[in-house]
Amino acid sequence: MALASTLSGSSVVYAPRAVSTVRTYNWPPLQLNVWIFTMLLSSASIVGVFATFVQIQKQLLLPIPWYFVYHITVGSVALLFIGGIFWLIAKRRLLPAIVMIGAFIIFVLWLVGLVVVSVQLWGPDGSIQSTCNLQVFNRDPRGQTQETMAWLQQRNI
Repeated sequence: MALASTLSGSSVVYAPRAVSTVRTYNWPPLQLNVWIFTMLLSSASIVGVFATFVQIQKQLLLPIPWYFVYHITVGSVALLFIGGIFWLIAKRRLLPAIVMIGAFIIFVLWLVGLVVVSVQLWGPDGSIQSTCNLQVFNRDPRGQTQETMAWLQQRNI
């Protein structure tokens, strides 16, 4: 059994349209630009410094500590996050929650790496500072040798 149409040949039917709204947020340009610049500068610095440390470790034929690679990864993730922010800005879809949650996650990752590096540098057992003190300040080389020049350079650092 077919349904009969209640419309005549000249009838017009209007269907309701679904309206989608795009939520936007007007960012203060100076604050956003300063924050992005600071994040780019710090992330690129972290990647560059720890990549240099990895290069030095390879040159000295020493194993590469896990926290060097960890910091390079955290810096790279922060750079990708900033790239995502630029993409969201271009699409006019950047919301404060995205920035706050992402920045908090990156801050926690960075803080974990900072604590690990600090413990390795100044920790109680076998720290880099105590090893350096044993190797540099407990020696007294004399003469015009490479060892004396290295000792003088290290004392000045």
